[in-house]
Amino acid sequence: MPIKFYFEDFPVGETLEIGRHTITEAEIIEFARRYDPQPFHVDAALARSSIYGGLIASGWQTCAIAMRVMCDAYLLDAASMGSPGMEEIRWLKPVRPGDTLIIKRTIEEARPTSKPDRGLVLTRWDIYNQRDEHVLMMRGYGLFGRAPAAAGA
Repeated sequence: MPIKFYFEDFPVGETLEIGRHTITEAEIIEFARRYDPQPFHVDAALARSSIYGGLIASGWQTCAIAMRVMCDAYLLDAASMGSPGMEEIRWLKPVRPGDTLIIKRTIEEARPTSKPDRGLVLTRWDIYNQRDEHVLMMRGYGLFGRAPAAAGA
């Protein structure tokens, strides 16, 4: 598969909407049953009597949805070498069935590493719902190969 995005294609300060996903009640329950079976994620009746007043998605599911959107938007077409980790994750508001998640990416830092064929990119992802409520913020690093000319090839 040809590579469309290299380290040099992530300019500091760039902010883009990279995708959207509408989450369903069935998705919330299916994910939660497998990975985060707390009552407010798996049982609508129990969720109504919780502090959330209804069923909500696991924060980890929101992160996983963002990851899928990242893959579809750019990672699968990038010289991605994985990630050394996340710096911060904040679940700011509950995600509910029917919410449309809007994922925005901002490049905060991009620097070459000690190896000339790669660079490290610090990205911030902000996720909003259809009401423009900020529901999640996360920041983390990605390692990307440099374009052949930039890497000295």
